[in-house]
Parts: sequence; C-alpha cells; structure tokens
Amino acid sequence: MILGIETSCDETAASIVVRDETGRGTIRSNVVRSQLDEHAAFGGVVPELAARAHVEWLDHIIAQAVDEAGIAISEVDAIAATAGPGLIGGVLVGLTTAKALSASLDKPLIAVNHLEGHALTARLTNEVQFPYLMLLVSGGHSQFVLVRGVGDYERWGGTIDDALGEAFDKTAKLLSLGHPGGPAVEQMAKQGDPKRFRFPRPLLREERLDFSFSGLKTAVRLQAEALAPLTDQDVADIAASFQATVSEIVAKRSSQALYRFKAELPDAVPTLVVAGGVAANQAISAALRAVVDEHGATLVVPPIALCTDNGAMIAWAGAERFALHARNTLDFAARPRWPLDTPDMKVSSDDV
Repeated sequence: MILGIETSCDETAASIVVRDETGRGTIRSNVVRSQLDEHAAFGGVVPELAARAHVEWLDHIIAQAVDEAGIAISEVDAIAATAGPGLIGGVLVGLTTAKALSASLDKPLIAVNHLEGHALTARLTNEVQFPYLMLLVSGGHSQFVLVRGVGDYERWGGTIDDALGEAFDKTAKLLSLGHPGGPAVEQMAKQGDPKRFRFPRPLLREERLDFSFSGLKTAVRLQAEALAPLTDQDVADIAASFQATVSEIVAKRSSQALYRFKAELPDAVPTLVVAGGVAANQAISAALRAVVDEHGATLVVPPIALCTDNGAMIAWAGAERFALHARNTLDFAARPRWPLDTPDMKVSSDDV
C-alpha cells in the first residue's frame, strides 16, 4: 500500500494505491486539486504561484486521500513522490513533504520520475504487459518511449521545440480562448472548417520520430494577424485547421513508430499506450484509432483523470518499484530535468 504525492506542475495531488502479489493494482483514493483559478488571469502556469499553492494545500490533500482510503497513514508501506521533472519549486514541496513523512513514520521513500508515472499507468488501469510503445503528449512533453520494463525505457523521439500541449495553450491564448488551451481549442474547432487553412506539417517527411510545433504555432499567428480583426468564424476555422494539422502529424508519427516496434520486437503484441492530457482530444484519439487499426495493434488510453497529472500514477509507479525492492535515501535531490532513459532509472535492490 503506497501513498503517492504529485506536485510537479499545477495539480496538487495525493493517492493511496494497493498492488497485490499478482501485480494487480487498486486505487483506494485519488484526490486532485487543480490550480486553474490561481493561474487563469495569466494565461498559463506561474511557477511561483504554483509552488505556494502546493505549500498551502498539500497537507490537506494528503489527509483527504488517507481518509477516503479508510486507513491510518501509518498503515502505508512506503511514501512515493514525484522527484522530477517539473517546475522545481513544486517538485521540492512534494518531495520534501514525502521525506518528512518517510522520516517520521519510518517508512521507505521512493523518488518517482513523473514521466514514469505516465508510462506505467496503463499497467494499473489495463494490466498491459511489457513491452509496449508509449506516446506521451502533454503540456510539457511530446515523445515516443519504448517501455521494456520498470525503469527500462528507450526514447525513440520527442519534440525539438514546443510540446503539443504547449502549442494548444499558445494557440488558445492567441485566439483569446482562455486557459487551459486544449479543451478550449477543441470546443471551438467543432464549429470550424478544418480545411480552410493549410498549415505546415514540420518534419513530417523525415523518417525520425521527432515532433516540431514551433513553426506551426508561428503559421497560426501569422494567419490570425493577416485576418485581423478576427470574426468568430475565423477563430473557429483556425482552431479546426490547427487541430486537424496536429492530428495528422501525431497519426503519421505514431504509424512510423508502430512500424519500428513491429520490426524490432516481432514477437511482442503491438500496443500503443497514450498518456498525458492531450490524450483527451477526441480528434487526435480518432486519428490514433485509425492508425492502430491499420497496424493490427491495440490502443490503450487510460481514463482521462489518470492521463492528466494525478497522485495515483505516482503511487502506482512507486508500488511497481517497491515490488522490485527499490528504495531511495532522504538526500535524493529534486530534478527539474530527468529523462526516462538515463542510467539511474534502472532498478536495483540497492537503489539509493
């Protein structure tokens, strides 16, 4: 039974998750407090405000998670917390709290890579077996990762500039649609013509599995400036054309990634796991379903509440590591950057 703490961006979250001896997981509680109201006026996340909100709310969120799980906090077997990557102020709040609980309760500390939380969630929700391919698309990350096992990751491609979620947010801000940008752009796109504007598809003719959204974002801005002042229909058409463009990009790259997966792991069941908040976009999801059908693969998208940042994914990643006897000492340092494919992600019984 693991307490998971997540504070890497603008959600303050805690969860109690149980992993049984067969490897199956059960979420006993999962409490998330969004900071949308704190950041709405700024059109994006302000790191200092985020950290202060974590300080104010984290103790209460942990207490609520423990209460909803129907346990005493002393009953947990370990404390897991995001130790990076993320906004360093927020990461420090969560990790320091976890260290304090670990010391006071005499429970092991498990420092979790936030990206590993996303990578392993499908094993909690769908019992997906290793190996599988993960597409992580969120506000801070856009990458393909081969997931061979707990702590065993191979990054196949990523963004060379902006993350996809960031491109959605900046497009929404440009069109005065509000924050968060993903849902706002998707809603507006339903009223628009996705064929009105032909935006660029950066890198799409290249074989590598990387993304680039900076040029697309610039093209959207230039189009909006050329049409100014924008009518409501202009805004809807730009949103729809932008969404159609990124859906095509993600689908093409995912198809290339699945070709590589089947070539390099011919005995494995081809499975594409999608994680991150952008997974909630219905147009992108539909494009991905078409791709996996074409490849005879399986598409796994956890419930959206577990695709966005939450404590359950951190608790589960901690549980998977705990089962392999991984532990961390109290001097483990928070990390603003922490790629999944670094050597220190490997699990060993003396993991300190």
